[in-house]
Amino acid sequence: MQQKGKLIVFDTSLRDGEQSPGVTLNVEEKVAIAKQLSRLGVDVIEAGFPIASPGDFLAVEKIAQEVGSLMEGREAIGKPVVVCGLARAVQKDIQTAYDAIKSAKCHRIHTFLATSDIHLEHKLKISREKCLERAVEAVSFAKSLCEDIEFSPEDAGRSDPDFLVKILSAVIKAGATTLNIPDTVGYKTPTEFGGLIKYLVDNTVGAKDVVWSVHCHNDLGLATANTLAGISNGSRQVEVTINGIGERAGNTALEEVVMNIFTHPNTYPVYHTINTRLFASTSRLISDMTGMLVQPNKAIVGKNAFLHESGIHQDGVLKNKETYEIIKPEDVGVFTSNILLGKHSGRHAIQSRLEELGYSPFSFTEAQKDAVFARFKTVADSKKTSVTDDDLNAIASSILSSSFETPSNPSEPAQNSSEAHEGAPLSSSFNQAPDFSTISKTSGTKFYELSKLQVLGGLGTASSATVSLKVLPTGEVLTETAQARSGPVESIFSAIKKIIPLDISLISYNLSATSKGSDSVGKATIRIRENSAVPSETNDLPTFAGTGIDTDVLTASAFAYISAANRLILHNDSSSASRSSLKDRSAPV
Repeated sequence: MQQKGKLIVFDTSLRDGEQSPGVTLNVEEKVAIAKQLSRLGVDVIEAGFPIASPGDFLAVEKIAQEVGSLMEGREAIGKPVVVCGLARAVQKDIQTAYDAIKSAKCHRIHTFLATSDIHLEHKLKISREKCLERAVEAVSFAKSLCEDIEFSPEDAGRSDPDFLVKILSAVIKAGATTLNIPDTVGYKTPTEFGGLIKYLVDNTVGAKDVVWSVHCHNDLGLATANTLAGISNGSRQVEVTINGIGERAGNTALEEVVMNIFTHPNTYPVYHTINTRLFASTSRLISDMTGMLVQPNKAIVGKNAFLHESGIHQDGVLKNKETYEIIKPEDVGVFTSNILLGKHSGRHAIQSRLEELGYSPFSFTEAQKDAVFARFKTVADSKKTSVTDDDLNAIASSILSSSFETPSNPSEPAQNSSEAHEGAPLSSSFNQAPDFSTISKTSGTKFYELSKLQVLGGLGTASSATVSLKVLPTGEVLTETAQARSGPVESIFSAIKKIIPLDISLISYNLSATSKGSDSVGKATIRIRENSAVPSETNDLPTFAGTGIDTDVLTASAFAYISAANRLILHNDSSSASRSSLKDRSAPV
């Protein structure tokens, strides 16, 4: 029997995944995601494209510094994650990428150049000979900076295979250690893509001296199938994202590839070192931070992945789970428990349950632990039944999805009126205001925290919302009232917009229940965009996601809107600071 090789899992959620339309992550959010990916056991994190912007450079640099030496959860792997920076085949890009990643114990430069005739003719406007020359020059320069070099021939799926053999042979000679074959536009079928990988491995000079990698897109729904075909034909690295996020139809989903190998250990010639029990918690974290909801029927991590409604199926599962379940839910971090959590539960019980649900003890800062417990108590007090795992997951992932830590805020007394809606206690509000230990109180930047919410309305009448926001760091409380005929949510958002001095458009709004029952926790997810002074340019501006949870859906909606607004403010503030701090760097960014 052929000895299995180690599958190198290269996660590009922070680079290709962040290119999903509407996704914008700040530096702290990227670091939090990178830490979770390291715990998950990925081998390489493509942390970003450092030349793209000052913010991208700082994010990659900070990930290299803070995540590049972590060993938590990686004891079996024996080394920290490789931090990778992307660069075009241009010396300036490559130097900048190296400057960003060099502090990581293990680091890699990933450079790329298009090789398909359609790209050479219409985008780059160069000949094949010039393309070959540029590729060799780029790899040679990168090799002068570090040992671990990856090269990708962009749009390899539509490139001439013989030209690919020629250029790949040349970059191996120049020092490339990993060759990544991207199906950039998701064009290939599994048979075609697997055949291409085999042809390249069989015919490229020096093929046995490098790691072969595949990077597939899901335009035709074949990303996972093509990736698995690549593994079967010689690839030992896969480039993937959590939840399959990515531009257009997305990238190959990390969890789908790994669970295929997990489920079919005798089919694929590789083994993996991923902690699959962290899939569910990692999926939720990515979803909450990016604002990209996971479709309910998504394989492995979708809400319905392990639900059975058909009577025949239910009968079979009750008799023997293996009748209709090929994967155990707990293998991907979906757990059940006989312990009921309620208002009398203590911190230890909650922490233990979170660990059972796949959250590391090191996932939370002390302030976040306090916020989780306080929010749990608020939810438990307002529920008629026990707090479910879905409720607890919503609390934990929403807090982790924010780089903000909010001081506790005493609740306001509710008005006892059948037509008055008073928000649930706000004593543990989160996802709203930043940790001011890292923000100068003299910077002039203001952030906001929900202090009080009251909504009036009814059938056939206009809704009226009164919102009080605490301005941080000054502590000033501002109150505004707004009316809207379209409903209470619109009146809440209008009142908030009167307080926050930004011209904001609401791009999307989603409301869901985390569990069954009228007292379940409601989860609001919204996306906003700041309007441009030039209307035609507004659609090109980044969008910002916010998540809020509460047993009261209107309060959850207010939390979500304020969360998104604070992220927008922080982005604007950080962008200004980044430009200033990078102004004197030798490597242009």
